[in-house]
Amino acid sequence: MRKVCVVITARPSYARIRSLLHAVRNHPDLELQLVVAASALLDRYGSADKVIEDEGFNIDRRVYMIVEGENCVTSAKSTGLGVTELATVFHDLSPDFIVTVADRFETMATAIAASYMHIPLVHVQGGEITGSIDEKVRHAITKLADIHCVSGEQAAQRVIRMGEQSERVFITGCPSIDLAMEACERDDFSTAHAMQQLGGVGASIDLDQPFIIVMQHPVTTEYTQARTHVEKTLAAIHEYDIPTLWFWPNVDAGSDGTSEGIRAFRENNACNHIHFVKNLPPENFIQLLNRAQCIVGNSSVGIRESTFLGVPTVNIGSRQIGRDRGPNVVDVAYDSAAIKAALKQQIQNGKYQPNYLYGNGQAGIRIAEVIATAPTSTEKRLPY
Repeated sequence: MRKVCVVITARPSYARIRSLLHAVRNHPDLELQLVVAASALLDRYGSADKVIEDEGFNIDRRVYMIVEGENCVTSAKSTGLGVTELATVFHDLSPDFIVTVADRFETMATAIAASYMHIPLVHVQGGEITGSIDEKVRHAITKLADIHCVSGEQAAQRVIRMGEQSERVFITGCPSIDLAMEACERDDFSTAHAMQQLGGVGASIDLDQPFIIVMQHPVTTEYTQARTHVEKTLAAIHEYDIPTLWFWPNVDAGSDGTSEGIRAFRENNACNHIHFVKNLPPENFIQLLNRAQCIVGNSSVGIRESTFLGVPTVNIGSRQIGRDRGPNVVDVAYDSAAIKAALKQQIQNGKYQPNYLYGNGQAGIRIAEVIATAPTSTEKRLPY
């Protein structure tokens, strides 16, 4: 029986990996260990740990590692604190494999601790291009990881070109697509239940009528401009005057600027069509996304899940630059007029055909099987 420790550090990471948690828990040769850390534990970022427990998962350890400030200094310090705390957790749990997801700064702590403790590291979503500090973190984790479970062929080829052994690279698809497929197949969306789950503040939104979703995070390499960036989007959405669910930013450097911009705009303008939300359980969010006329902002949700669902996306700025994307995505700069025009055009276009760029809904099962049969060696040699 192999013990598999999955580390979740932020609310989107849970959605990205939930199907794998189920697959590991159900696999006869695997034992799930779950560590929840960083912003996933914080109320102002949606308390993802509560959602995780409500959905039936046992959390083996909680790791508090976020240093206040939401800037580059605190990101570095939080990462360092994470290495220290996670090393103790890994020593206590003694896993056979550790799983880390994508490219957030907190995931670097997982990768460093696992590597120095000679525990095989499984990296999910390696080989993708995103720009900013995220891409440096993602590729650094690739070099520390022992097993690579990537979303598609292009990602696999990038990982191999970085010097990783091809027999350690597996095209599994993205687990977030598993969630999107399951949520849509369930077909149990309830407007009343969704409104009850939303919480938050602002205008009352009739989810039976057309609405859009906004998710805009700070760009870590442009964090000093975070407030200006979000003000451009706020102005566009305010002028367009369509019912809007606006989700709070994540914990990246610049988050304070984004949050301050939202609060100031809300105080100085009558936002009669915007409802601000911290978090939703993953399935509820996907079902809302599938009903939305468009998603606006710079979240990878607009690139991944929305591509699979065919939801029109207005992607703003550089945060997702270079990422593989489907035909549902329109890219614009931080310009209110351009955002408004792109939103109008996307709503007129309507839904796109589903695209399987990031998988077909079987990633969790595939990754679990990879872990169940993968070699446990942590030795690496460059093949060139």
